[in-house]
Amino acid sequence: MLLELTDDQEFFRDNTAKFLREQVPPAELRRLRGESRGFGVDYWRRGAELGWTSLLAPEDQGGGIIGDSGLEDLSLIAHEFGRHAAPGPLIPTNVVIAMLSRNPVDTRAGLLQSLIAGTSTAAWCVSEPNPKSTAAAPAVSVEVDGSEVIVQGTKRPVEAVGTAESLLVTGRTGAGVSQVLVPRDADGVQVRALTSIDVTRRYGVVEFDQVRLPASALVGVAGQAHEDVEHGRNIAIVTGCAESVGALQAAFEMTLAWAFDRYSFGRPLASYQELKHRFADMKAWLEASHAITDKATAAVAADSADAAELVSAAKAYVGGHGGELMQDCVQIFGGIGVTFEHDLHLFARRAAANRSNFGTPAEHRQQLADIVERQEVSA
Repeated sequence: MLLELTDDQEFFRDNTAKFLREQVPPAELRRLRGESRGFGVDYWRRGAELGWTSLLAPEDQGGGIIGDSGLEDLSLIAHEFGRHAAPGPLIPTNVVIAMLSRNPVDTRAGLLQSLIAGTSTAAWCVSEPNPKSTAAAPAVSVEVDGSEVIVQGTKRPVEAVGTAESLLVTGRTGAGVSQVLVPRDADGVQVRALTSIDVTRRYGVVEFDQVRLPASALVGVAGQAHEDVEHGRNIAIVTGCAESVGALQAAFEMTLAWAFDRYSFGRPLASYQELKHRFADMKAWLEASHAITDKATAAVAADSADAAELVSAAKAYVGGHGGELMQDCVQIFGGIGVTFEHDLHLFARRAAANRSNFGTPAEHRQQLADIVERQEVSA
């Protein structure tokens, strides 16, 4: 999280933290585990009133920011979502809002306003199963047929698709990429729920069987949405990293307090040298995760030339060392750390779910290697 916040940003973040403490304490998160939605309608609408959904939309379309960058402001909210393992489609709804704001159309103004107001939600259908996996399925294509577009293929996993009224779908159009806004209840759209490791986050598979829509459903120009999709992916990754860092922060603080309270052989656990070394490592990983996430967020917000490199560095670092940090926390707690009754697992699950979204740490390390190789070739 940003080291130096303005008074307005502090107030903004504190309001969200207070709201999440009151509305979704651990007991409520456990109750929501058994619900298909994973979050309450009124809860999301009230969160939107606090500003969760307006930060990536321009002022003339109903948006507004607190500091110098709406994306950096959103990272503050994401951090608190991680610290509280909070439910709600924060990332997909904000990405869709950002994409619609980059391609404004009068006929979609009502949808954008409802997303900002929190009276509806959206899902971003961008991820596809690995073609070499057992879950392989035909990739999504978007074909322009006169005054219509035809969407065909499968997207998986898609966050919050079960509660979304609108789906922003990416697909190949020839050698290019297109984005299409698809109503979830359109003919030919089938949604199937997936099991999630996260207590409140919901995912699904979406199959598009010759879904025909008017050409006005295109978001941007057919075959020319590559830059928009990459920008949306970068927003999703850095926001997810901010959320993961919040979860890591909560787990670290919880474990540190436990190590001082828990005694073994007449001494607190925190007094043993081996555990001191482990806490030192965890603290270093945590601070570095804060720093690289902030750096990547600022680069994406400014559309810097090194944004892709920093985004992959953040995802690789936070996903990699975050897993080690969580594992150490579980081990220090001992047996109770792996029980459902203990709160630690709420944060471990959130970090684990975020780790695989939009590319694993290994995949992003490969992307970093590719970027460095291209830089060396062009030098």
